[in-house]
Amino acid sequence: MMKQILLILALAIYNLSLGFSQNAEPALRTDIPLDSIRLSDPFILADKASSTYYMTGTGGRLWKSKDLKKWTGPYKVIQTDPKSWMGPNPMVWAAELHTYQGKYYNFATFTNKAIRVGNGLDRRASHVLVSDKPDGPYVPMKDSVYLPADKLTLDATLWTDRDGKPYMVYCHEWLQNGNGTIEKIALRPDFSGTVGEGKILFLASDSPWSRENVKDGKERPNKVTDGPWLFYTKTGKLGMLWTSWIYDVYTQGVTYSQSGTLDGPWIQEKEPITPPNFGHGMLFRTFDGKLLMSLHSHKSVNGRTIRIPHLFEVDDSGDKLVVGKRWVP
Repeated sequence: MMKQILLILALAIYNLSLGFSQNAEPALRTDIPLDSIRLSDPFILADKASSTYYMTGTGGRLWKSKDLKKWTGPYKVIQTDPKSWMGPNPMVWAAELHTYQGKYYNFATFTNKAIRVGNGLDRRASHVLVSDKPDGPYVPMKDSVYLPADKLTLDATLWTDRDGKPYMVYCHEWLQNGNGTIEKIALRPDFSGTVGEGKILFLASDSPWSRENVKDGKERPNKVTDGPWLFYTKTGKLGMLWTSWIYDVYTQGVTYSQSGTLDGPWIQEKEPITPPNFGHGMLFRTFDGKLLMSLHSHKSVNGRTIRIPHLFEVDDSGDKLVVGKRWVP
């Protein structure tokens, strides 16, 4: 448990050193290989309209590539309202880009360290921004709050369920509730806000593979839920990637909905879906049709933990995903 706490603290320090706040402007770089980029929670949008791959993640900056081999960035693309609850200089976590009905949406988590909520935790919540172009700028939608102000939420993603309605799927922070959850809440058709209340889909403790040590040498499932990402296999099976820990090792899991809808029940796979030390995965197809998983690994360099984006080949032809070898463009 102590190692996990230290790793979380290291993540916070590392993100700050990278220009995690929106005001810091890192130097633009060109022709950078993917594994030379330092990025948590890498998300790749393959935008057919512009024949360009756009990558974002924690920090909210944007990278561009035509071939997945060489990248240019990071660009500042998020513009928040300094008068909102986010304040003038929010941290940005786990940004994602989605296309929907002719517009581009940025689902991201924002943290304002100047505002405290229950137990003295920093105010953190998922939010949606919009742009007419994949490279922004992305500006906030109409509603200033999508989820309860006293509820720490993170890692929101978009899903349109079989009922044809769009939903925000997100995590409720384990630091607040003691047992992280993955939940859903309905979005308005124009994404300008949410409708109704959130519903729990499953708990961190439902995982049969995650582990953490407790007192007296006993073990229990880990409390962390990170990075939900939903998909259909080619047979129509609804699944969700999500991440937790096995002791101090970040680990990629997967679960499948028995009903084929967000309401589940969600049946957890017994084993992780990737090798150890990979997590926060998402899926995208290259312009030539190859299905890839984008995710990051952890590496200690001179006592500091860095995060490196990677790609894996994926086969979705059956009822369950099969993750293949590392893919190097």
